[in-house]
Amino acid sequence: MTGTVDDAAAAADGDAGLLVVNAGSSSIKFALYRAGGLAVAAAGQAAGLTGAEPRFSARLADGETSVEEPLGEASHRAALARILGWLDAAPGLPPVRAAGHRIVHGGGVYDRPARVDAALIAACKRFIPFAPRHQPHNVAGIEALAAAAPGLPQVACFDTAFHATLPAERARLPIPRALHDKGVRRYGFHGLSFQSILARFEALVGAPPPRRLVIAHLGAGASLCGVMDGESRYSSMGFSPLDGAMMASRPGRLDPGVILHLIREEGMDAEALESLLYDRCGLYGASGLTGDMKALLEDGSPAAREALDLYSDRLVQEVAAAAAALDGIDALVFTGGVGENAAPIRAAALERLAWLGFALDPAGNARGGPLLTRPTSDRAAYRLPTDEERVIAQACLEALRPG
Repeated sequence: MTGTVDDAAAAADGDAGLLVVNAGSSSIKFALYRAGGLAVAAAGQAAGLTGAEPRFSARLADGETSVEEPLGEASHRAALARILGWLDAAPGLPPVRAAGHRIVHGGGVYDRPARVDAALIAACKRFIPFAPRHQPHNVAGIEALAAAAPGLPQVACFDTAFHATLPAERARLPIPRALHDKGVRRYGFHGLSFQSILARFEALVGAPPPRRLVIAHLGAGASLCGVMDGESRYSSMGFSPLDGAMMASRPGRLDPGVILHLIREEGMDAEALESLLYDRCGLYGASGLTGDMKALLEDGSPAAREALDLYSDRLVQEVAAAAAALDGIDALVFTGGVGENAAPIRAAALERLAWLGFALDPAGNARGGPLLTRPTSDRAAYRLPTDEERVIAQACLEALRPG
């Protein structure tokens, strides 16, 4: 059975379950962690929540129990109720005592995980204009879980929180101060992924993180973080998840004059621009084929190669920008779906970054590292898997401990 507020202290019990929820517009992904050791006990998702045929799938960590079936009602509330019902009924799982959510935007207010209450939900709703493609669904996940399990302690973990240490000159945009005071500033994203890399770096590499570390989270969304002494000092993403590196369907850094041109000459309004910038640019737009990195690497057509060359060129520029923000670089980490799986992209970037002291080890890169550079390389590069869900589970556990 799911817990109540009175069970919060029991979340530290090794037999307690911590539910991690990542709610999007059309799906809710989840993982259940055992509080003792933070081992994954079960995982799954409810998909197709905006379609006519929503489905639920889940499996135990041991692989012995799994399910895939129609969900019925296409809603976040129905999805969370089904998730909790399956977790309650599945054999050998710990009872859910608390839940943690990934929230994209903390609005510059939240610099650490926080217990969910009415004030936090209201604040997250105020931040919706800053991340309209993500924030509403994150909030919907919190509210749906509250409806499905009243009283269950919930914790919000913010992707922007890690970047609270950005220097003032990097949080500012060169716009009128009145707009800055209204929240139009640089925030940075993917903070949970960057925290994951720092937390696991020594265990995966065998040495503590270096003083000046650049982490490239490359997935459907992509951003780079310049970390100095364990703190964020640079983010390639700024006000929104559209900025910085080229992505699957988002352009990354783009001349604002392009937007003015599209308004004046193409007659685009805000809705059309949002669709263009989030859904039809990046790899998808440049290739005219797909935003899927694996498919483009296998395609081999001139259009695919052109998109990949553009992606690699922009990636190298962003690494250099992050290194400049740190007054140098000691190591580089590739993570995220593309960073972990696209060896040709890592190779292309490291070959171009030889001037920064990186000497690619082709064999190490081909086998997936973790070390991607030669032992004689002046600078080290790594391929390290990210685990944002574990960061949320850990934050959830810490936030609920007494005192």
